[in-house]
Amino acid sequence: MLNRIFFLLLMSCFFTSAQTHRFIYELQFKIDSTSTDYIKTNMVLDINPKDVKFYEYKFLRMDSINKANQNYRFRTWGFQNIITRERNSFKNKNFENLDDLFVYQTDDSMKWNLSNETKMADKYLLQKATTFFGGRQWTAWFCKEIPYNEGPYKFRGLPGLIFQIYDSKSQFKYNMLQSKSLDMTYDTTGFIEGYAGTKPLEVSEEMVQKKKLERFNEPFKDFMLQFDKQPDAQYFYRGTQITSKDQLKTFEKQAQETMMKENNPIEVNKVIHYSKK
Repeated sequence: MLNRIFFLLLMSCFFTSAQTHRFIYELQFKIDSTSTDYIKTNMVLDINPKDVKFYEYKFLRMDSINKANQNYRFRTWGFQNIITRERNSFKNKNFENLDDLFVYQTDDSMKWNLSNETKMADKYLLQKATTFFGGRQWTAWFCKEIPYNEGPYKFRGLPGLIFQIYDSKSQFKYNMLQSKSLDMTYDTTGFIEGYAGTKPLEVSEEMVQKKKLERFNEPFKDFMLQFDKQPDAQYFYRGTQITSKDQLKTFEKQAQETMMKENNPIEVNKVIHYSKK
């Protein structure tokens, strides 16, 4: 499988002026650290001549629908943050959707410890490396034959492309599935640099953390305000008609319990410590 995937890539490992090399990874992760179940999604790593972009595969399907239907803007968002960065840089732009779309920059330098341990993936020799990043210990397997020092999410800086990477608790696991080369750099303005026609607001990482905490404390704030303005209007939440603010408060508690349970970010050192009042 990997032999077929990378044959053309190895034949033309240097970029043309507008070429994108696209790598698809399967991500398995636990949104709840205490769960035995994994959520699976496919992620895209686009290595362009000047930058690198990492996002969920379903955004490509969304983009195709939008381009085919000019009068309809399909909206979606995923579990994982969108990341972009310049080539050969550890400075990432992080995109997050919290009702509004935000972007903030982080410096995510990491130091790798190379091991002499190797293994084969089809005909490709992979070498082991480890790093501590985001409050987790990570093990990566990279291939020197693929001369890109990139990998999924923010992981980069090794002398070859990362094929696999996972944390010591196996709560996040990336595994290379496939690759292809695109003749032109893929235009992502419809779902990264913009979302449903809206450009992201440039903020600090601290502001995003503050917004997440505010959303936890008042998850139905806008709903409550609208209810006060028009109490006689019909309101529905997940198929249930809302007839009183007390009913909304019940749903609010349920939403808070879900947020507390599903609070296992990949960078666990940045976890928000929610607490009920």
